[in-house]
Amino acid sequence: MTESLYYGEEHAAFRDTVRRWVATEIEPYVDRWEKAGEFPRELYRQAAELGILGLGYPEAYGGIEADIFFEIIAFQEVARAGAGGVNASLFSHTIGAPPIKFAGSEALKARLLPAILSGEKISALAITEPGGGSDVANLQTSARRDGDDYVVNGSKTFITSGMRADVITVAVRTGGAGKNGVSMLVVEGDTPGLARTPLEKTGWLSSDTATLYFEDCRVPAGNLLGEENQGFRLIMRNFNMERITLAAACAAFAQVCLDDTVAYARERHTFGVPLIQHQVVRHKLVDMAMRINATQAMLENLAWRCERGENPVAEICMLKNMATLTLEFCAREAVQTHGGAGYLRGSKIERINREVRVNAIGGGAEEIMRDLAARQMGW
Repeated sequence: MTESLYYGEEHAAFRDTVRRWVATEIEPYVDRWEKAGEFPRELYRQAAELGILGLGYPEAYGGIEADIFFEIIAFQEVARAGAGGVNASLFSHTIGAPPIKFAGSEALKARLLPAILSGEKISALAITEPGGGSDVANLQTSARRDGDDYVVNGSKTFITSGMRADVITVAVRTGGAGKNGVSMLVVEGDTPGLARTPLEKTGWLSSDTATLYFEDCRVPAGNLLGEENQGFRLIMRNFNMERITLAAACAAFAQVCLDDTVAYARERHTFGVPLIQHQVVRHKLVDMAMRINATQAMLENLAWRCERGENPVAEICMLKNMATLTLEFCAREAVQTHGGAGYLRGSKIERINREVRVNAIGGGAEEIMRDLAARQMGW
């Protein structure tokens, strides 16, 4: 992928800084972290020092005023390590903390955001439940007002950073059935009655994922985000950025597949010549590049439109699907071209191939994205 008209000198300098950090502080340790099932908490503090965690947040809370393209760069450069689990957990604050930024009280923001943006505390988002995934409007976890507290009961699952999160932004039901009874509430990790169970996964091994259980958890009413029963809109607002950054990471993982396959095809010899000299292989590489370039162009155009204040929900849904389908194609062709070498543990190609499906499900499954896009376009 080449630089486009959307990036300036500051973007280029930031990209170089993050790229060097990823090369020295992430790539050499990924296999170790995959086996451990998590990466060191110190990585959050390192990312914070580089300015990665604070992008787009007010300076008053330790953030850095930055446009959306800085966030895209951060996601894509970390993805160069070829480990989706690192992206998922290192950036879990990008879905857990925005509702606090947009709808938390000043006191709540002042208390929680500086710790999150400095890497001291880990932020997570808890929406999905064991009985339903994308059907957010019908979630069942309840929060009943009792004096100065809410009493929370229920469970959430597939929660990224769920085992280690110190600040959990939770979707709860405070009113009647449907989307008009949903609220957002911050549950802190040391709250009595909160229990967690780790989940074992096919991919994203270095990202801890959990099921959370809330049993009579008393949460201060001041931890409510926005108005009671108005949380559904806040959740939907959150999804747009999540899908853009997911698409950015998928495009970058696809680029890793292409780069590593080109390098391998130059070195690997079959029938007396480098693999890359076979027409069928060159065609595979061109097909990968076509899809990656098209996905990146759509990503940057939609990011630019969002920066201008637009809300292109249908196109963002289509972008998310385009990116995951591009990744699926590139991962397949990369493994196919590597042959047996692409099926061995310890390589970027093998990791990325295992993680294709989680990208196609997380942030809204492909089927949900198609249906939402169709409804947004009036079909």
